[in-house]
Amino acid sequence: MALPKAYRLKSRKDFQAVFREGIRRHGSLFTLRALKPAIAKQPSVDTAGENSQLIQTAPLDSTKFGISISTKVSKRAVVRNRIKRQITVALYKLLPRLSPGWRLVVVVKPTAAEQECVSQQFLQELEQLLAQVEVLNGHS
Repeated sequence: MALPKAYRLKSRKDFQAVFREGIRRHGSLFTLRALKPAIAKQPSVDTAGENSQLIQTAPLDSTKFGISISTKVSKRAVVRNRIKRQITVALYKLLPRLSPGWRLVVVVKPTAAEQECVSQQFLQELEQLLAQVEVLNGHS
């Protein structure tokens, strides 16, 4: 079950922005990088002429996710892809409870491959990390 395209971080620029400006929270299996939704800025009169290109500052419709998993986690692509699929399923279950506009990157730690993790563990840890960052509605 893949995340709908509207919920995916795609460009390198988006990933770099989250890594550069985002806050991070650590768990035993993942590190979560989160970038808050930007508040829309009105261009001032004097800068509107020369700097009409504004970085995307309007809030995004949906929260967007990226998953970063390196070969340090596992040399085998099969293992890395299985972990990505399990994370995607966990995120899919959490979608209805998320605040809109966030950009999130889940960085997988090598401990995720060492243990034969069940999707339930991924779901619990993601839920805890998202609550710490206050992305979950209700911040449970």
